[in-house]
Amino acid sequence: MKRNAASGAPDFYTFARGFLHTYMPTIRRLSPKTVEAYRISLECFLTFLTDREHVDRARVGFDHFDRTRLKAWMAWLADDKHYSARTITLRISAIKSFMAYAAAEDVSLMALSQAARTLKAPSAPRKPIEYLTENETRAVLAAFTGRTGKSRRNRMLLILLYDTAARVGEIIALTLADLSLTKPGHVTLTGKRDKTRIVPLTDKTIEHLRVYLKEFHPNAASQPGTRPVFYSLRGGHPVGLSADTVAAVVTQAAATARQTCPTVPARIHCHMLRKTKAMDLYQHGIPLPIIMRLLGHENAATAAAFYAFATIDMMRAAVDAATPTPGDTGQPLAEDTLDALYSLR
Repeated sequence: MKRNAASGAPDFYTFARGFLHTYMPTIRRLSPKTVEAYRISLECFLTFLTDREHVDRARVGFDHFDRTRLKAWMAWLADDKHYSARTITLRISAIKSFMAYAAAEDVSLMALSQAARTLKAPSAPRKPIEYLTENETRAVLAAFTGRTGKSRRNRMLLILLYDTAARVGEIIALTLADLSLTKPGHVTLTGKRDKTRIVPLTDKTIEHLRVYLKEFHPNAASQPGTRPVFYSLRGGHPVGLSADTVAAVVTQAAATARQTCPTVPARIHCHMLRKTKAMDLYQHGIPLPIIMRLLGHENAATAAAFYAFATIDMMRAAVDAATPTPGDTGQPLAEDTLDALYSLR
């Protein structure tokens, strides 16, 4: 029963439970952390209604989700709670998603959902993308000398992290069945919401992998495909690495690299290698749609955030390329090319 027995109006708590406990985890198959973030956002709005608007929690209904109250809530988040623009954006996005779900379930809520969609969150100041220069990347990837088995494992881990631009969760979930070293060599990564993508491997990385597998998986042909590519031994049995272990490997590599390349950032994290690979591809002229596929991004807005800050050299190259030269035909651009250019932000 999705309507209040007394008033006949759509029941907020019934919709909220359906949204959080059925639709998000089961239909959309979002991670528990993501679902929890949505729950916190809804709870945050309820707190505003009870503390600031003095609404009895038991009487909260969809009539409290009008545009005026939502705007007041956003102001409360900024002025009273001192939330960052990014956090406010996350909170209002969760409310919009919930209202869209509710409107799809009950058409009488469509007007409220449409009103919520018109709200614009405050713009967060953009920070320059953090990525490593070529020299810094070389220093980090060469940090482990390979004198010990653990050092050789960590070196291979860093090489594959960079070459595939994989997320930490994707690299630690990698199994023997995900590797294909015969031409064309590639790796299958399983990303968010269990979506898979195929990422090609360079010839050099394939050479490194062959050596690595010979040492760490000498009987790969007879071993189960579910065996983790990167592991540590516990009780004589291979156990996949944790995200914290991978983070520690990257931190240790950065500390070592800093001895020969002082410009390596003081704070380096796994995602920086992913961003570095993405920026390297971008600087070498790889089209954005291909980079998006390699990164496993679903929309251009997500990928474009990586490249919002071009370097001076990139901008100079772009200016030089756009400057007419003798013999330039001056032919007008095709319509689809113009559309692509005008859609860039």
